[in-house]
Amino acid sequence: MSPPQRHTHLDAVAMALMIGLCALWGLNQVAAKVANAGISPVLQAGLRSAGSVLLLMGWCRWRGVRLWESDGSGRAGMGAGLLFSAEFALIYWGLDYTPASRAVVFLYTAPFVVALGLHWLVPAERLTRVQGIGLVCAFGGILLAFGDNLSLPDRRQVIGDSMLLAAAAMWGGTTVLIRTSRLSAVRPSKTLFYQLGVSAITLPVASLLLGEKGIIGEPSALVWASLAGQTVIVAFASYLTWFWLISRYPATRLSAFSFLTPLFGMLFGALLLGERITWGLGGAMALVAAGIWLVNRR
Repeated sequence: MSPPQRHTHLDAVAMALMIGLCALWGLNQVAAKVANAGISPVLQAGLRSAGSVLLLMGWCRWRGVRLWESDGSGRAGMGAGLLFSAEFALIYWGLDYTPASRAVVFLYTAPFVVALGLHWLVPAERLTRVQGIGLVCAFGGILLAFGDNLSLPDRRQVIGDSMLLAAAAMWGGTTVLIRTSRLSAVRPSKTLFYQLGVSAITLPVASLLLGEKGIIGEPSALVWASLAGQTVIVAFASYLTWFWLISRYPATRLSAFSFLTPLFGMLFGALLLGERITWGLGGAMALVAAGIWLVNRR
């Protein structure tokens, strides 16, 4: 299969898709909180991957996409799947040590990992000074929205913060690996198959090792509906769209949009769960938007 045509800049379609994906991923934060009432977080992620990989296999069979053919992507695919699994395990494990509002700040250092990794490894995606300022500006929006929860950490929070930084490195590293390996030339569905397949096996094992409760009592219909939505809409449809995007557009420019995700999560949490919105959300949105513009301006 010939490599997909690559674009040097994001067009209107890519930008609209990324905003939609970030909104979905922000809404997923609310759905995961709902499902946490009946299913432990890491097991929830594993069940989501297991359901999604079955959907993906059915979709590929219908489309005539071969998932098992030898194309030299196996080693990179396994690596991407293990990074994806370890990222989720570290996020949920780290949240036992540090509050979610602190975790967001450390997790969203991931776009810097993508930017720096591709700057050195892919000449076509080297950052300009203005783009670097744009990433810092967008991260400033995250600090404005969530920074009031930052303080000098105690020993326990240092452990959690370190786990979230490691998870961010793995999140960004997964994107860099996909962009710089044989995975950049395979179909997005196969890239997603590696991640879902590996995580469907490893995350339930990680749940046991972390001592999670697993299925808690008798989960309500709302819990199962939340898991089903995450499985079909997020882990299958949105991730497939994401891999399609990074196979065709500059990953650094796409990653800048991910700073919108926690802001959407905060907004949906307030609308659907009655959570508190910090005073800086409006300013944070403006900073993130300015940063995205700087990263993506021609």
